[in-house]
This record gives sequence, structure tokens and C-alpha cells, in this order.
Amino acid sequence: MDVDPLIVDALAAGRGRRIATRDAIGAGPRAVAGVLEKRGLRPRIATAEAALGGRMRLEDYDLLLVSGMTADLTAVRRVVAKWRAHASGPAVVGGPLSSDPRDALVRARGDLAVLGEGEETLGELLDLGLDRGLMPRPEDLEHVLGVAYVEDGHVHLSGLRPVMKREAYDRQRPSTRAVGDYPLHYAARVYVEVLRGCSNYIRARGILPEGACKGCGRCRSGALEERYDCPLGVPPGCGYCSVPSLYGPPKSRSVEGVFSEVQDLIAEGVRRIVLSAPGILDYGRDLLVEPEPLTNPRQPEPNYGALEELLSRVAEVEGVQKGCVSVMAENVKAALVTERAAELLGRYLPGTPINVGFETGSREHGLLLGRPSTPEEDLRAVRMLKRAGLQPYVYFIHGLPGQTAETASETVKAIDGSVEAGAERIILYRFQPLPMSAFRDMPAAPPASRDGLSGRIAEAAVRANKALKDRLVGRSLRVVIAEPYERDRRLHVAYPLGHGPVVLVEGADGLAGEVVEVAISGVVSERVVRGRLRDAMF
Repeated sequence: MDVDPLIVDALAAGRGRRIATRDAIGAGPRAVAGVLEKRGLRPRIATAEAALGGRMRLEDYDLLLVSGMTADLTAVRRVVAKWRAHASGPAVVGGPLSSDPRDALVRARGDLAVLGEGEETLGELLDLGLDRGLMPRPEDLEHVLGVAYVEDGHVHLSGLRPVMKREAYDRQRPSTRAVGDYPLHYAARVYVEVLRGCSNYIRARGILPEGACKGCGRCRSGALEERYDCPLGVPPGCGYCSVPSLYGPPKSRSVEGVFSEVQDLIAEGVRRIVLSAPGILDYGRDLLVEPEPLTNPRQPEPNYGALEELLSRVAEVEGVQKGCVSVMAENVKAALVTERAAELLGRYLPGTPINVGFETGSREHGLLLGRPSTPEEDLRAVRMLKRAGLQPYVYFIHGLPGQTAETASETVKAIDGSVEAGAERIILYRFQPLPMSAFRDMPAAPPASRDGLSGRIAEAAVRANKALKDRLVGRSLRVVIAEPYERDRRLHVAYPLGHGPVVLVEGADGLAGEVVEVAISGVVSERVVRGRLRDAMF
């Protein structure tokens, strides 16, 4: 029989509704849809808010696939509970949340959890009956790597699936048709994976439990193959991050694969494309060291030829050439930012944001955390990127393990220093332990309002962002009109085509999906400004 699959995107939904990232469409749910479409199925993607809000009939579907992050446990649990009340098919939980199978299966009550890269695992599960809306038998599931399930009241993990090889990864085709299922796809930042995995195989040290690290230095100075495994099993990468454990070292997609996806998304009405990667300057670096794994976040330098080929090809897409579609990159590792790399990014992505992770302002703290760069290198990268015509955004995390009065003071200085260097926005997160990371067993940080040291860091970030927003008053921005503002229906929410904050626009009735120019008239908060319509441009 034909099965009707429902994919619920609960990423960043928290308790069930996105608040701060309503304009982001991640790559994961579209990747899942692509696997299903390859089998001749026609999945629908819905947001957690839509699935929970009574806007759709869950009983019309035979299979639920829900994706969420660790912080989205409540949203995923609510989605699965509503599915149980209205439908009878299997509920499959994926995304970073599934890296702890107990979260996905016991707390969220899923039937199956898919761990790590899901495309090949999902393909095998479809062969075992999922493509007919049937739950595979336990005796079959034990032979499928990368899956967890409950049998006789116990969680069973079949074993982790090895990360995909670059060639297998490049054969995957994320759905572009399904982007139209998102109600704001025409105004959203749509993420297109250009590579998967992270090159930082340095490990955290010092603040781990006693005996966890012997200080052998293998992960910092060893050969590429030696860095891959830790003799004592410390997970690779920054202690607060699980990307290397989940997805392995970087593997780059082909230029043509990225180009085709961007082209097809624009044909579906997308106006804002983000070239997604844990570090875009890793693009093509894996090709320089094959067949060895790329486990050094600092050497070799970027593959300038591969990077330029990618960026120049994407720039040839018609909508990008005409200026009615913006293309942005996501993240860079500061240790890989050279004048040549900054110039390349600035030439093809002028005026767009680029994220640089500091996390802490303390050099010593960064070494303990497993950071691949120092705060001094981070500041230098911000300066180079700014000179190249980009708009650097910088990341910090409060409440990290090892935070002290001294590291908090240095982080406040780094926030102020990053603004002086050219940062356009400070993005501050609260530390949360992630499964499969080195800090997985550490306690979560309290809110900044309940911790004096974190409060100092948060106050510095708010102060800096407010000052940066004040500079925008009187300037013009090109924005995409998205939707009416819930708190005042006379205003519309709009998102900058390239760089800038959320804009509340006056007089935009009937212009949803249009690119317009607005004059910034005032600052509402550290994240939001107000603007007046000039005229429609396209």
C-alpha cells in the first residue's frame, strides 16, 4: 500500500513553538524528505507548531518522522503524544535529540531513534516495512546500524553506523519540492549543506573528570589518522559540541550538487540561501588530505580553488545574479581565516553575515575547552572579514565548565573588543551538555539572571547589541516581507535579504513575499528594529 509520511520539523521549537528563529529552515528535514522521495513517496513537512496547533489531520498520515535538538525534547514529546492520539503508524525520532536514545524513546516515547547521519539508516528501515507504515521487527532491527528501539522495556542500541564516505554523502539529494511546505519559505533563510562534519579533533582537557585525559598531546600534534581516536575515549572537538562525534571529519559536496539544489530552491520561491557548514573554510580541505581524515582544524590552509569554484558557481544562478536572491555563508573557523580567504568570501558574499565562534574570551579557558583558535585569532579574523566587506557575527557561551571571575572578565573584554574590530552582532548562548560530547555529564548552566558571572557576560552582550542597533537608525535595508506581527497587526515582520535584524514594517499589507526597501526609524529591542516602507523593488 502507499504510505503517507509526515515529517515534523521540531528543530529549535523548544516547548512547541519557535520564537527567535522563525525565519530558519534547516537542512535535516529536507534531507529526510529526499530519501523518501527517492523511494517514490511524497512526504509532507510540517512545523511542530502546525502539528500541535490543530492545523492538520494527523490521522491522514501513516508514518511520523520528527526531528529535534536536545533542547527540543518537550516539543518532540508533545508531537509524539498527539500522534499517538490521532494516528497508529510508527513514530521515528531523529536529529541531535536522538544521540541520547533514552530521550528519544523513553522521554519522547518514539518507536525508533535514528542516531547520527540518518539517510542510509532510514533507507534500510524503509526496506524493513517502514515504507508501508509498518514497525520493523526487533530481530530485523538488531542488524541495522544507527538505530535504537525499545524491547521488553529496555532500550536497545544496534551499534553506531560508521560515518558516510564523501562519495556516498554526495549521492544524497535533499528535497527542494518540500521547502514549499514551510509557510514562510519565501522569506526564510534556507540552509543548504555544502559539507558535513568538523575538522576540530582537538579534545577538551583539564576540566574533565580526573583521569579522563593523560595529556598525551596526540589530538593536538599527532598525524591526521592519530588524531581521530583518543586512547582514553575522550570525544573529539570542543567539549560542548557533538558534531565530530555525530558526523565525523568534514566531507564536501560536489559543486554541481550544491548548485543544482540552490537553483531548484530559488525556483520554489526561496529568496535567502545559507551555505551551511560547521566551517565553510573546511570546504574542499578534505580533498587535500584524502585518503586521510581531515582532523586538523588549522592545517592545511583553505582549498582556495575549490572554495572559489563553489562560490562562483552559486553566483551564476539567475536570481543571485539579478540581486533578488541573497546567498550567505554560515560559520568560519578563525584559525583558517587568511587575507586570501576573507577576500574570496567578501568578493562573492558582499555585505552578508558570517559567524565567528569565540565562546570564551580567555586563552587558557579556550585551551581547556578544546577550542581550535585563540581569542586573539578570533579578533584578527573579525578584522579581516570586516575589511573584506562582510558583516561578522560572533558567538559566546555563558556558564561553560571552567568559567571563573577571571574568564568572565576576559569574555566581557572580548565582547567589547569584537565590536571594536567590526562585529555587527553578539550571539550569546547558555551552556547545555550535549550527548556524545566531552561535557555530556556536566551540569547545565543556570540562566544568566541567576548567576552573577554569566549575568556580567549577558549584560555586556545586550549593551553591545543595543549600541549596534542604534547605528542602524536612518539607514535603509532591503527586506523580505514575511507575515503580520502578532502583537500589532498594523505591522509586518520582515527579514533582511542579506544582513540585519528583524524589522517591523509599517504599511506592508498585501506585500508578503516581496522584496522592499525600508528606512530604519527606531530600535525596538536588541533583536528588533522598526522601519518605514520606501517602495517595492522587485
